[in-house]
Amino acid sequence: MDIAYQVLGDGPVDLLLFTGAIIPIECMEEEPSMARFVRRLATFARLIRFDQRGVGLSDRGSPSAAPTARHWVDDAVAVLDDAGSQRAAVLAPYLSAAEGITLAAAHPERVSHLVIVNGSARLVAAPDYPYGLTRDRTVALLRLVVAPDAVERGMDILTMVAPSVAGDPAFRAWFDRAGNLGATPGMAEVHWAEVFGNDVRPLLAQIRVPTLVLHRQDVAAPFLEVGHGRYLGKQIPGAKYVELPGADALNWVGDTGALLDEVEEFVTGVRGGPGTERVLATLLFTDIVGSTDRAAHLGDKRWRDLLDRHDQRVRTEIARFRGREVNTMGDGFVATFDSPSRAIECALAIREALTASDIRVRAGIHTGEVEVRGNDVAGMAVHIGARVAALAVPDEVLVSSTVKDSVVGSSAEFEPRGEHELKGVPGRWRLFAVSG
Repeated sequence: MDIAYQVLGDGPVDLLLFTGAIIPIECMEEEPSMARFVRRLATFARLIRFDQRGVGLSDRGSPSAAPTARHWVDDAVAVLDDAGSQRAAVLAPYLSAAEGITLAAAHPERVSHLVIVNGSARLVAAPDYPYGLTRDRTVALLRLVVAPDAVERGMDILTMVAPSVAGDPAFRAWFDRAGNLGATPGMAEVHWAEVFGNDVRPLLAQIRVPTLVLHRQDVAAPFLEVGHGRYLGKQIPGAKYVELPGADALNWVGDTGALLDEVEEFVTGVRGGPGTERVLATLLFTDIVGSTDRAAHLGDKRWRDLLDRHDQRVRTEIARFRGREVNTMGDGFVATFDSPSRAIECALAIREALTASDIRVRAGIHTGEVEVRGNDVAGMAVHIGARVAALAVPDEVLVSSTVKDSVVGSSAEFEPRGEHELKGVPGRWRLFAVSG
């Protein structure tokens, strides 16, 4: 059994994302709203997303032996195992809420937090459950939802689940294409039948992990009205329930800022602020080797003169390679670049220029998303860059595997330096020294 998955970001917590629809991961970056949503998640977590069985690049199966919700939960556990994640927060939006609930109830040791967005315990109304579609309307929807002429016959699913973008031809074209690539018509039909047949109400009282339920107040889809969210908020022990404005059931469209802020705060304890901009950057850290001993040997005046020469040469090279000086730390510099190749070239040029002045340095480079706060930068990527630099030996330019993988095809050459634990950073990191 093959399950396709992808890991994005390097945050301090793992976050497993159920997609909520038949949208394969290879199509997610093609739609700007979804790409932005996913990138934001990856700024504060190590994001793990996957194609569940029957979808996208994962094993498709056949309508005669279709996967069930239990299979999809098994897929999630298998992905966590393969990604080296012992415990992860789980984001289960939209039509994947039942799988997230089942995973949290059946495998609480693997789930640190559960976040449900515009979800439900079941989608079909019942005598003891007044929310969702009637059984007759469910049968009609399932009969038409995968039909090629569904819109012409009055079943426009996009208008139901994402009214704010239903009139956007580009979004509609992407949505249709992603659905076509996600599953064959036969598999899509049995997929939706399984989703609409789920009822996880008996599991709600068994959930013991911290749970956040988010639901937009005016969701247009009749099978995902806000009553579903309120029910989950009441029935899951200790759950935090938050209603947000909006009519879109798709979590990545509409006003996503407040939704993502709630998720980030619940999972990490820190709320993303409105004044914080997140950008992808390459960070270069440098410092002088043996600075304390050198200062003691030279004396204050000669040490200050050496530092002045050092600072001037470092700033010249940073400007030459179009970097931005962030700050100085005694005898070291922090700079950002929009290209890992430029950061590497700059580090080598700094080393060469300072060697001529009898100054030995070491450098560390990492690429990741950072929070820009005025002239400063913050975030896990900054911590990783500093930890990489601290492991460099004299005259060495040490980079993370992220940097090495980003410059494939360039002239840069690397020598492996093994796997290392970086203090305060989850997992083990492969590091490489720049050759030459």
